[in-house]
Formats: sequence, structure tokens, C-alpha cells
Amino acid sequence: MSIIAVKYLHISCVLLSYSLFVLRGIWMLRNSPSLQQRWVKIAPHVVDTVLLASAITLAVQMQVSPGSNPWLMSKIIALLLYIALGTVAIKRGRTRGIRLSAWLAAQAVFFYIVTVALTHNPQPWHALQP
Repeated sequence: MSIIAVKYLHISCVLLSYSLFVLRGIWMLRNSPSLQQRWVKIAPHVVDTVLLASAITLAVQMQVSPGSNPWLMSKIIALLLYIALGTVAIKRGRTRGIRLSAWLAAQAVFFYIVTVALTHNPQPWHALQP
């Protein structure tokens, strides 16, 4: 698969993964029974698996490694934080307030990851200044 095709697959999975996370968060906040549907429990894992596989494929094709690219290491660390916060938001938060806080924090981390990806800078706020 060409690098362009993998990149578009990766971007599509990012958008779909985030959309599913937002939808699941809204359902969680509303105590919706929709959150218990089978497809809702399976689809995010499938999308995230393709997302991770496409990320690894891109890194290999572009010959970049986290050890020599601080921006990539920052994305990986932020991804682990995003996963942890997402788990608290959707499943493990004991109160609605904790789940809401984790859901909002996870979204902030998501936007950090996207900005790092666009700027290739672990401190993207510096890269975005005119």
C-alpha cells in the first residue's frame, strides 16, 4: 500500500475513532442504553486496531522512530494518557463528575496529539506562533 493511502487510512481512523469516543461520551453522560449495544463495544476496538497498525506502517515507511524523533515519542506518551483517560471516562470512573472530567481531559489530549502530528513538534504551541 502506498504511503499516501496509508496516511489517508490513518487520518480516516483518527476521525472515526474520535467521533466514536465523543458519541460514547455523550451516551455515557446521558446514561443511554445505546452504550451497551454490541457494535458500540466492538467497533472502537476494530477502528483503534487499524489506527495503530496504520501508524506503525507509516513510521516504518517514513523510517522514523520514537527514539530519534521527540515529536513521535510525545505522541506515543500522549496516546497512553488518552487511553487511560478514555477508560476512566467510559468505564472506570466512579462518579459522573469523574467520568465527565476524564472525558474532557481525554479530548484535550487528543487535540494535543493531532497538533503534534501536524507540527512535528512536541511543544506545538511554539510551532503555531507567527
